[in-house]
Amino acid sequence: MEKVGMGGIVSALVLGIFFIVGISWVNNTWLEVKASDNSLSVTGSAKKTVTSDIVKWNSSFSRKVTEEGLKTGYATMKNDEAIVLKFLKGNKIEDSEITISPVSLQKEYNYSKEGTGLPQEYTLMQTVLVQSTDINKIKDLSKSAQWVIDQGVIFSSGSPEYYYSKLPDTRVELLPEAMKDAQKRAESIAETTGKKVGTLKAASVGVVQVSQPNSVDVSDYGNYDVSTVDKEVMVTVKASFTLK
Repeated sequence: MEKVGMGGIVSALVLGIFFIVGISWVNNTWLEVKASDNSLSVTGSAKKTVTSDIVKWNSSFSRKVTEEGLKTGYATMKNDEAIVLKFLKGNKIEDSEITISPVSLQKEYNYSKEGTGLPQEYTLMQTVLVQSTDINKIKDLSKSAQWVIDQGVIFSSGSPEYYYSKLPDTRVELLPEAMKDAQKRAESIAETTGKKVGTLKAASVGVVQVSQPNSVDVSDYGNYDVSTVDKEVMVTVKASFTLK
């Protein structure tokens, strides 16, 4: 049987990545030896630390009004929106980086008031999404929203979320390293049995784990942590080799 070279192995993996069902083998020390067909299956992995290049900041502002006060409430929301936009643009946030939702209306249910004759209340809300490539600016901005509240706006600020836009390229970049790791593991295991690793029988790519640096958290369905600017990307490959 013709021996598959390392270049062929890597090419097959890269071409096949978009067709492989996302089955995860996240345990780096997993192995399986099948005596019946004289094969060895191992999992290899490769990691890389990356820095986020996109930040998303979600916030919202709201008003609680009675049914009779809905008209006034909508006018107040319009004024609140102007204050929020003044805050964002005053901090050099471009229009293209801002998305503000239309006003949503939610009926409030308070069963303790049933039968009391008190007016029905509603909550008016708008969400604000700021998406930018200026990580530090948005990080600082999310901590300085007190100005909006000082203007009388009921404003709620969420934590910024950090993303890495080049993850697909990084995944492909790590595949050869993960495959090399799998082959080294197979060779080390085979050596203890007095055998050698032969041709590659099959290979599958596991889900990608994007975690905080030095984290041990993994998921069968993949992981994408958005809480930190710096992230650790890990790719796993399950490979099966013949033994000779």
